Amino acid sequence: MLHSVREFVEGDIIIIGPEGLATDGSYVMAWLDDEWIFRQLVKDEAREGGWKLCPLNPKYPSAPIADLSGIKGVIIQKSKPGRRKAVKRYID
Repeated sequence: MLHSVREFVEGDIIIIGPEGLATDGSYVMAWLDDEWIFRQLVKDEAREGGWKLCPLNPKYPSAPIADLSGIKGVIIQKSKPGRRKAVKRYID
């Protein structure tokens, strides 16, 4: 399921698990075309076994990827600065 750009806002603090398990719908940090990108990982139904990195901002295009080798970390938690109770976990 794709989320809107409002899932993460400027100033959010994210925690990245470099050994995290990337699954369909995970938010990830990926190394693609010689740059780091923050995207949502989605199975590409149009390509068997394929994946795509979908931006949260619709101004940017999705990037098809052949495999998960470029995924370097999975977002495991986000929080707001100075607000302990404003925490959202993405894994159990």
